[in-house]
Amino acid sequence: MDAESIRSEIAFRFSRSSGPGGQHAQKSSTRVEALFDVEGSAALTDGEKRRVLERAGPVVRAIAQDERSQLRNRELATERILEQLREATRVRRRRKPTKPSAAAVERRLEEKKQRGRTKRLRRDPDG
Repeated sequence: MDAESIRSEIAFRFSRSSGPGGQHAQKSSTRVEALFDVEGSAALTDGEKRRVLERAGPVVRAIAQDERSQLRNRELATERILEQLREATRVRRRRKPTKPSAAAVERRLEEKKQRGRTKRLRRDPDG
């Protein structure tokens, strides 16, 4: 996964941010929505595309309206897209099934025996 080629494939949409901010916020489109088309990407290999489609879907989307600057929000949205792609393309290791150690099995059996003894002591002696 090459971050620079992915950056060039990200599309942006701009709109007005929500929340307070006075005249500046009502006039400027600082909210950034970044979109990345997984299937149409030339930057991802087929294996990476398959993993991303499985985990994140056909379009990876990130929104940033944290800053007052459109440029800074664009950088934040791009970074969020890249982070989502890194996470989705990461190859997860298979879990190796393990069996309990001999000591763990022994402890478990000993606890069961002790529990049985305790319950036997609670019984009615006549009964």
